[in-house]
Amino acid sequence: MRAGTIRTLVASASAFGALVVPVTANATAESAGVINARGVNAAEDPTVRELLEKCDNGTDSCVFHPAGEPEYFTADTKQVGDPVYNCTPDDQRHSVAWSDTTSQSNSVGLSMTTEAGFGKVFAVTYEQTFQHTWEESHTESQTTFVDTGSHQVGWVERAAQMQKVRGTYELHFEDKFHDHYIWYVNDFEATGPAQDSSTAVSQHSRDMTQEEVDACP
Repeated sequence: MRAGTIRTLVASASAFGALVVPVTANATAESAGVINARGVNAAEDPTVRELLEKCDNGTDSCVFHPAGEPEYFTADTKQVGDPVYNCTPDDQRHSVAWSDTTSQSNSVGLSMTTEAGFGKVFAVTYEQTFQHTWEESHTESQTTFVDTGSHQVGWVERAAQMQKVRGTYELHFEDKFHDHYIWYVNDFEATGPAQDSSTAVSQHSRDMTQEEVDACP
């Protein structure tokens, strides 16, 4: 049985279940290689970069199998926009305009734009599986009002909503690549902006330092 037939059988497995290679003449332990995207490759194995760069760029087929639903989380809080200084003797309300961009990343540290084969495969699979478009980046822009007392500094912080998707890349080659027709890249993880672009935005203030007070006009 040729690799193309094996691919058809494997691809028919659930995207959320275990990947099982049928036991055939070309689907023995010798014909499938496995690399952990988070581990160290054996000296004789291709690197994760080598394999993923072959995805739709030298493979018969390249498929991404998600391992369950996306995991949503809130990113670390960070300051957005410029701080504001109240050098007056009165309370003040400031208008702080800010813009913040969150971008995708992955566990293997490779560029994952849709121009790259493995990035496009991931984005297409994500859309087909979860009925949403994978965003490479998302920019949030707002104006937030910050209240400060006399001789205080005010600023805005944001914590973006993010998501993680884990899974396995399955690559099939017409001819053996590093002694295998089929390769799996396990434990791949991509992180990107969540479809729900809601964000936790908060305002903060503190007393100025003496150095900041001295710098007031």
